[in-house]
Amino acid sequence: MQLPRSQRRLVFYSEGRNYWPNLGGLIRELLSKADIPICYISSDADDPGIHFKHDGYRSFVIDAGYIRNWLFENIDTDYLVMTMPDLHQFQVKRSRNPVHYIYVQHALMSLHMAYRHGAFDHYDTIFCAGPHHAAEIRALEKKYHLPPKTIFEHGYSRLDTLIESATTQPPPARPSLSNKRLLLAPTWGDQATIESGLAATLIDQLLEQGHQLTLRPHPQTIQLNQKRIDPILKKHRHHPNFVYEGNVISQQSLHESAMMISDWSGVALEYALGLAKPVLFVDTPKKVNNPHYQDIGLEPFEAAIRHRIGRVMEIQNGDIVLPQTLDTTLTIEDASDHVYNLGHADQAGADYLLQLLKAG
Repeated sequence: MQLPRSQRRLVFYSEGRNYWPNLGGLIRELLSKADIPICYISSDADDPGIHFKHDGYRSFVIDAGYIRNWLFENIDTDYLVMTMPDLHQFQVKRSRNPVHYIYVQHALMSLHMAYRHGAFDHYDTIFCAGPHHAAEIRALEKKYHLPPKTIFEHGYSRLDTLIESATTQPPPARPSLSNKRLLLAPTWGDQATIESGLAATLIDQLLEQGHQLTLRPHPQTIQLNQKRIDPILKKHRHHPNFVYEGNVISQQSLHESAMMISDWSGVALEYALGLAKPVLFVDTPKKVNNPHYQDIGLEPFEAAIRHRIGRVMEIQNGDIVLPQTLDTTLTIEDASDHVYNLGHADQAGADYLLQLLKAG
């Protein structure tokens, strides 16, 4: 707030370290293209964005409570870029000053089922990862008579990074359930695989069968339901075939695994589209945070594509029924059919933001 107004025209806010992969490339690209000042605010002192260094870059740590909320209500900047849905719906409000808010996707999932009703209504511009996001925003505006937002065909930086890093990895192992490295990466929520208790039984079963397994919980599961993870770690932490991955910044487990087991997690879409590896989906209830999601008549992307990128495993008597083998002839989806600017989302996003700054 004490910086000259010219030094804080463009501000990024991150809830924590797990969102740096969605914002970091965009920031680096901006700094490489133009001599502009960028401010980065995070509610996590361990966020890599706090430790990033550049002459045109300033970073600030803030809490996730009262001080942050006060700052948001009073911040004076031209553009505020975030990955946080539900702006102005709860504690975090729009500023009393004329700030232009830009939402950057942190998942490929659709915007109308996994997110709360109204989660994006108070943004001015939506960076869309793919055509499904653009269609959903327009359908929501039409259904609920909302003012039209600016839609930018951005892409998805995290997918670009995954695809690029795959070029330096050894050839992927042939997908099978024969003692290959499996990656368990579920979503979060009361009915998700870990929170429901299904994961504990599944992990027991996989390790007893001799499989190698990495458990990669969603950050929200770690934050809200560590009590579901602790018994798993206590039981298997020293098992030679068990690995626990407590953050989602690294992508190494995605590369090293032969297949993923998930439910309704957005990382399953990144895994299938970015690495062309199939996914085993636990047949948990859909992740529905918006009970009105059917109002706009569009099938959520994560529901429409799941039978094309993997297999859905049934739950019988509280146990997950694992297949003996996985059909490797499943159609491999072309990521460019579903994601804008594949391979250069950061460049496209940086060019767009620079145009805004120049115009305004």
